[in-house]
Amino acid sequence: MKVTALSIPDVLVIEPKVFRDNRGFFFESFNQADFEKETNLAPIFVQENHSKSIKGTLRGLHYQLPPKTQDKLVRVIQGEIFDVVVDIRKRSSTFGHWVGEMLSDSNKKQMWIPKGFAHGFVVLSENAEIVYKTTDYYAPDYERCILWNDPKLNIDWGLMGIKPTLSNKDKKGDLIHNSEIFD
Repeated sequence: MKVTALSIPDVLVIEPKVFRDNRGFFFESFNQADFEKETNLAPIFVQENHSKSIKGTLRGLHYQLPPKTQDKLVRVIQGEIFDVVVDIRKRSSTFGHWVGEMLSDSNKKQMWIPKGFAHGFVVLSENAEIVYKTTDYYAPDYERCILWNDPKLNIDWGLMGIKPTLSNKDKKGDLIHNSEIFD
């Protein structure tokens, strides 16, 4: 497994060792011991989610407030997405900064998103299936959403003029300066 810290060091890209041959491929999508050794993190996952979305679907920027915060480990099992993470920890030197990474079924990369970050993605392929593990359960009363196109964040989603497909919740997200965020 290869672990790379992004420009916001708490956000990690995990690249598993993939064994390929004429039959296909095999890899461990998660191994607790290896994850702990390579990241110095010991998450306990309690829920795994699986979503499928069509091209142009943009989901996010979602997060949960204390006491129901979540770490997430995100991967794509079919298709391709641009995965985005925003630092929403007020006291952080990277507060309001974002990082993005292409995740796909072909590159097998995963994104580690710790508590204190908002998360979103846009589907770039005809459709995509995303699977992610979380360290706490979904709690709608604690869930919040920052507007995907907040001008203060200035996220380059790589849409190239395509109008994204959004849920009603995502259309009504708050600007970061009006959002409940982390101290």
